[in-house]
Amino acid sequence: MGIYNELPTDLNEVDIIIAGGGTAGCIVAGRLARADPSLSILVIERGQNNFNNPNIVYPGVFFRNISPGSTSAIFWQGEKSETLAGRSLIVPSGGILGGGSSINFMMYTRAQGCDFDSWNTPGWTAKELLPYLKKLETYHGDGHPDTHGFEGPVHISDGGYRSEKFGDDFIAAATKVGYPDIVDLQDLESNNGVGHWLRYVSPEGKRQDTAHTYLHPLLNDGKYQNLHVLVETQVVRVLFDEQKKANGVEFSQTPMFHPKATTKVIKARKVVILSAGACGTPLLLERSGVGNPEILQQASVPVVANVPGVGHDYQDHNGVFSVYKTSLSLHETNNALLGELQTLEDAIKEGNPNVKWNTIDAAAKIRPNESEVAALGPEFQAAWEKDFKGESKPLGLLALIGQSLVDRAVHPDGEFISVASYSAYPYSRGSIHIKGPSMLDPPRFNTGYISDENDFDLKAHIWQYKKQREIIRRTKMYRGELASGHPKFSPDSNAACLDLDIDESMNITEDIVYSAEDDKAIEQYLRENLTTTWHSLGTAKMAPREEMGVVDRSLNVYGVQGLKVIDLSIVPENVGANTNNTALVVGEKGADIIAKELGLSML
Repeated sequence: MGIYNELPTDLNEVDIIIAGGGTAGCIVAGRLARADPSLSILVIERGQNNFNNPNIVYPGVFFRNISPGSTSAIFWQGEKSETLAGRSLIVPSGGILGGGSSINFMMYTRAQGCDFDSWNTPGWTAKELLPYLKKLETYHGDGHPDTHGFEGPVHISDGGYRSEKFGDDFIAAATKVGYPDIVDLQDLESNNGVGHWLRYVSPEGKRQDTAHTYLHPLLNDGKYQNLHVLVETQVVRVLFDEQKKANGVEFSQTPMFHPKATTKVIKARKVVILSAGACGTPLLLERSGVGNPEILQQASVPVVANVPGVGHDYQDHNGVFSVYKTSLSLHETNNALLGELQTLEDAIKEGNPNVKWNTIDAAAKIRPNESEVAALGPEFQAAWEKDFKGESKPLGLLALIGQSLVDRAVHPDGEFISVASYSAYPYSRGSIHIKGPSMLDPPRFNTGYISDENDFDLKAHIWQYKKQREIIRRTKMYRGELASGHPKFSPDSNAACLDLDIDESMNITEDIVYSAEDDKAIEQYLRENLTTTWHSLGTAKMAPREEMGVVDRSLNVYGVQGLKVIDLSIVPENVGANTNNTALVVGEKGADIIAKELGLSML
């Protein structure tokens, strides 16, 4: 047992292979190993071991892991998009053991109950998933015990630190705009409000990724001799026997870490599980011959199973990060660590509590009122009436982020922060497919952002930009906007950006009245700045095969045997939340499905 970057020569067959040591994959491995230590399990992860890596463990430097040049993320290159002003977006995903749970913003955000019900799949309703939602967590918040768990591996807390007035200021301002302060927006029902946000951080201030919470405790205690984790290694394709049963994988060391990588094979006696994420899993399926025959033939890959839904229906929450000048002091933001005015090592040594802080003390799930819906036009209103009005679903989310990287030589006064404004249920869809049989062949990745027929997504973003700005303008800390982080409004517009002196505060009570020209400026700003919020899903969805589904309710891949998918690619409809919690529950449910098939018991 243990973690290796090269497979031991005597290990050539195991019971279970898990291709991808991400958020869900670590859960499946850990749960099955605990349920039956005699099971031989191999996790193959393309990235490095994350154990006690300071950049992973300390929340205050989470931004390092998604910055250009990071070895903790995979950077997926999208195609140029006319709807995004000709830009070619890059979408990062987890590229280290623990996957997205090792590099994300750590915002504890659950889906709405109606989201799970919308999947329309027996065994996956909100009522049926609640035991798994509770099982995974040890909750340290003020929510009702009926909807939270208190004995799970993942601690949910405030991390031991909040900036004293930062979040309270935002919440007070949001209530002035009409959004109430809700104690627990993660109870699966509450909506259209603001609140103090908990995080996937222990009370001691350590990130709660699934490698540290599910895998490392087993690997380090010496009792699980049959649990193996192979890092810095990527799965090239799944192997099948003549009956189309998955019986192993072909793999090679990741070139980033091992330039002279060679290809090898390991066999699986019971099942192969794909857990490579919403971008990685469909490509792995296609390289293995499972997908749309036309795409496979164009890529020179022999067809094993005709499953046209593979790589189809890519979804991602997308948003903008608007930057504001504030009266906050340096220590009331995370800008010292962000701007490297203080090293992580010095911050730890000096006891800087910011190392425990993910910088997000407050956030919101918001909806427009009826008059705002009507003002967005008849097509928007028709979609709202159909999909939102009778449901407890937010149109979008806001997150107050206590940092922003601004050139101090140009802007020496004031500390800058940002507000993330991002979609919850975009109508736009994209796709991701292979272009060749090799992992070196770049995929054809269409992100699809704001491409829906009636511009619902674009109109929703315009409304959200205006709403988050009204909230910030009513905070005590507000001292204007960083013009480069906002639309290019005319200088004489009511919406023009302000730059106030630090000792100059404003008591704002009236909303900005935006002109048609202002709306065009916002639209252009969105097209030029809209980006991923790292919530990719839906590319191997759980749905009937004739509805472009890829897996059934038990997560079996159609057209073959012995192959399952357990990650966010199986999610058929989006969720009104950051997606880490959904990945966690998919992992817990998937592990339980396999355990029952093997005659084991978990819940």
